[in-house]
Amino acid sequence: MPATIRDVASASGVHISTVSRTFSAPHLVNAETRSRVQACADQLGYRPNRAARALITGRTYNIGLIVADIANPFFPPLIKAAESQARRHDHHIFVADTNEDAVVEEELVRALAKQVDGVLLCSPRMSNSLIEQLSREVPLVVVNRRIGGLPAVVMDVAQGARDALDHLTGLGHRSIALVTGPRGSWTSREIRRSVQSAARAGGLPLTVIGPNQPTEDGGLAVAEQIQRAGVTAVLAYNDLMAIGLMEGLHALGLRVPEDVSVTGIDDITLSRLTRPKLTTVATPTAAAGRAAVDMLLAHGDDRRTTAQATLQTELIIRDSTGPVPHSRAVAS
Repeated sequence: MPATIRDVASASGVHISTVSRTFSAPHLVNAETRSRVQACADQLGYRPNRAARALITGRTYNIGLIVADIANPFFPPLIKAAESQARRHDHHIFVADTNEDAVVEEELVRALAKQVDGVLLCSPRMSNSLIEQLSREVPLVVVNRRIGGLPAVVMDVAQGARDALDHLTGLGHRSIALVTGPRGSWTSREIRRSVQSAARAGGLPLTVIGPNQPTEDGGLAVAEQIQRAGVTAVLAYNDLMAIGLMEGLHALGLRVPEDVSVTGIDDITLSRLTRPKLTTVATPTAAAGRAAVDMLLAHGDDRRTTAQATLQTELIIRDSTGPVPHSRAVAS
């Protein structure tokens, strides 16, 4: 027969209400008593009734996690890390996928609002004004979008994109294309703003192609445009697009990196398995998942919080980038 709260109270020598507070409001129980109660609960195999605890505390101990595309390899490490971090705090994660659709995104936030204590909104496609409106219905932490007045965890893709551009120009490339991501993507806008600013400062011609779907097919679809543009290097919005682009360039008879250098952003596992291996900007997705959970649990009840966390990226140089083709270098 499963252990009850009465069994734990008897074994630890405290009142039932103290056991209840240990699990529902541990900050109200002194450390020595809390430790004794938890030790007895572990020994007896006692697990608190989450539904009953929710009635007492008004909390569900659930967190919603909404991602733009669960099939994109960028998101699983973030999801896994967020789930692990939530469990450490005795919370559970509900994961939902919007398939890059802003309308579905709004529907999911509203559907989850009454079932969770807060929502982690990852790479949202909704407008800032709509996200601000939804934040009045349920606590939100936004991942990879900055919105004034809302807590956010962002990865410094702007610096990462500049590092990638510096790498390409350092190899002698002066004719570079930026392949952007989907419309409504804050990350894509940050990458474009950063790269265009750096290119202007360096007097560097820049070809911008987009918006595009952030998938392998999206990258494959722009290969002919890259060929027509005659560029010697490409920075793609993400690794999936870069991988699709390399396949498309190969089908057109162009070699990577001998004819065209290609760089991605994300450092998904596939980037290390392609041939050639993909040069990319590594983004700390797992760290972002953990930070978002911590931020929600720390600030979720404070609708006035402006907590922000910026996580650093890192350029990973592999085989898909090389010196500008000799003929093009001589011509320039």
